[in-house]
Amino acid sequence: MASSCAKPHLIISLFVGCLLLASPARPAVSPSAAVNSTTLPVKHSRISAHLKRVNKPAVKTIESSDGDLIDCVPSHLQPAFDHPKLRDHKPSDPPERPKGYSLSSTVDASFQAWTISGESCPEGTVPIRRTTREDILRASSVQRFGRKPAARRLRRDSTSTGHEHAVGYIIGDQYYGAKASLSVWAPRVTSASEFSLSQIWVISGSFGNDLNTIEAGWQVSPQLYGDNRPRFFTYWTSDAYQETGCYNLLCSGFVQTNNKIAIGAAISPTSALNGGQFDIDLLVWKDPKHGHWWLELGSGLLVGYWPSFLFSHLAEHANMVQFGGEIVNTQTSGFHTSTQMGSGHFAGEGFRKASYFRNLQLVDWDNSLIPLSNLRLLADHPNCYSIQGGVNGVWGNYFYYGGPGRNVRCP
Repeated sequence: MASSCAKPHLIISLFVGCLLLASPARPAVSPSAAVNSTTLPVKHSRISAHLKRVNKPAVKTIESSDGDLIDCVPSHLQPAFDHPKLRDHKPSDPPERPKGYSLSSTVDASFQAWTISGESCPEGTVPIRRTTREDILRASSVQRFGRKPAARRLRRDSTSTGHEHAVGYIIGDQYYGAKASLSVWAPRVTSASEFSLSQIWVISGSFGNDLNTIEAGWQVSPQLYGDNRPRFFTYWTSDAYQETGCYNLLCSGFVQTNNKIAIGAAISPTSALNGGQFDIDLLVWKDPKHGHWWLELGSGLLVGYWPSFLFSHLAEHANMVQFGGEIVNTQTSGFHTSTQMGSGHFAGEGFRKASYFRNLQLVDWDNSLIPLSNLRLLADHPNCYSIQGGVNGVWGNYFYYGGPGRNVRCP
């Protein structure tokens, strides 16, 4: 097995500082404390108006065992169609799958907690996790709810932002999609203002104000969801997180076409230490006919698509693809966070202990799935979170990654 923890260079310092962003560093508070704070600069009327915008009329509501409310919203009323360019938009036909594609996953729509009861959303609707007043109160503001901080607010080096990563990436060519299987865990997140995630990034543009990204994976984010469950999520931006894009369906843009997957809902089961390993397949690729970027999850489940006109550079192709994990380290107690990445175990501990990505592939200009070459590995704080990869005949290109955060070598 080959391993690598590459030293960050100029490109890495740019993308780690500017691309891999999430919740701004703030003093840790419990969700209940955040809700009860009298200093939050939000007004009742503004929150009510925002809730009315994001929570669309439902024909059915399903109460999940984890407390979520899943609204079955008529497809034509979903948030996507609030976008000026999507009004009167007819959902695109399903795209042609990339050449070399095969259904290798056994995961189906029952992997989310809200489906355990056997309830489902009827045809012609899409399941949407209902946003609550408490969700918005945990955010920094009503305007920034469901969004990452703008890149211009952060410095361009990996040591100053509080964001730490263990990632594999490829850069420098024209890419039209990416596919991988990633194991799902429930890492411990020790502060409400921190998070832990595992995802695929499809990237284009410079690392200035024109950065375009499409992102999908799973995350534990107490600030966004109010709990510590791993949840399936998506994100997009076309201007470096400034004014465009959002998580999940919390703004207009992403068009959902599936009535079985709720973006933002909890994933169940998860992987167990020294026990069963649970992973999900993710495929993001550009439809060669219409140009939209489609998302597929598990065994052939088309979740939906990002219309090409949402983007500038990604309207054509990506010039970078990245896979891996990220955490936020707020150092609220004066030392490194104990928030875990992946399973909370280092890459070198291997199968059934470390979290992994396997069967990493790209989609090329001919809409063909191809293996990666020249995959670069980066752990920017290897004593806290590490990465180690290789290639074999079963997993193709793969890597293990993650770690516990604070330990004797990561003070």
